[in-house]
Amino acid sequence: MADSPSPSRTAAVIVAAGQGLRAGQPLPKQFALWRGKPVVRHSAEALAASGIAPIVVAIPAGAEEVATAALAGIAGIRLVTGGASRQQSVHLALEALTQDAPDMVLIHDAARPVLPVEVIKRLLAALDTAPGAIPVLPVVDSLTTADGAMMGAPARREDLRRVQTPQAFRYADILAAHRAWSGPADAGDDAQVARAAGLAVALVDGDEALHKLTFASDFAAARAPIRVGTGYDVHRFAPDEEMWLCGVRIEHHSGLSGHSDADVAIHALVDAILGAVGNGDIGSHFPPSDPKWKGASSDQFLVHAAKLAGEAGYRIGNVDLTIICEAPKIGPHRPAMRARLAELLGTSVEAVSVKATTTEKLGFTGRSEGIAAQAVATLIAD
Repeated sequence: MADSPSPSRTAAVIVAAGQGLRAGQPLPKQFALWRGKPVVRHSAEALAASGIAPIVVAIPAGAEEVATAALAGIAGIRLVTGGASRQQSVHLALEALTQDAPDMVLIHDAARPVLPVEVIKRLLAALDTAPGAIPVLPVVDSLTTADGAMMGAPARREDLRRVQTPQAFRYADILAAHRAWSGPADAGDDAQVARAAGLAVALVDGDEALHKLTFASDFAAARAPIRVGTGYDVHRFAPDEEMWLCGVRIEHHSGLSGHSDADVAIHALVDAILGAVGNGDIGSHFPPSDPKWKGASSDQFLVHAAKLAGEAGYRIGNVDLTIICEAPKIGPHRPAMRARLAELLGTSVEAVSVKATTTEKLGFTGRSEGIAAQAVATLIAD
């Protein structure tokens, strides 16, 4: 880890009291998972790793349980209920620090999960000569004002900067600025509150990594573009059962024994898809102890697995299935098998591979005691 700043008297505020509706997540975006953790946890961990404490997190009313779970185990965390606006939430969090009376405070938006330690260092160093400091980035695109739907006058990008968080202040100064604010509490950030109180605000270099999560696409971009899962299953032959493979009934002197229709190929493929999205296995979704699945068609298991992949933000890239047996011969049925699997998965036949092999008379498949199948599924982020 890079050397930490020297924050022995530095506290932090994380603003996590909004609803985050534009992000399209099932709960406020600050508590939604991003790269395997709740969004708010990423920056809280970065601040704690830099030795900054306490860390006051402003949360929505009624969100204590989800916030506590999201931040569990991080030292120095305190929760306060935020207000109706960002500015009100920050003010409430700053007031919660009065007994600590830190020298400096970092105020950060939870929606910016990646927080480089070098930015923290630059901000705190700037407070040696100014009461406030903010990270900024240059504007690289050409700019214009808008006249309705028409282009207006040009704007000078050289005079403009993109403002990020965290923003750093001498604690007493920013608390006094919030207390002195008059009018609606609608300031876009704390630098505006500081400026309104006559405080100088220094500019330091920001970082593109401090990107703010705003839309559903920001969360989609965090998903792995490709995920791969594997599956394997075995069923023994049974003389009084039907033979189903890949959703196709095959005439054979024996079928396969199982709680459902024992379609060993589909079962392997279901496990491959569930494995790719990290969602258990076929037994956890369709337990053989449940009489509801007695004799059930395995088609519905595969449809369910594909649906779960879709809900996780993935579509079928391709599937590759190998059936291992001495008999029946798979080749004559391969076109029908591929077509049926493609139909169940909602994908093209070209994305479905069905192969067969023997074990040269070795093992239980070689002794014609049963059939094994192994599958690989590749999922692509939508």
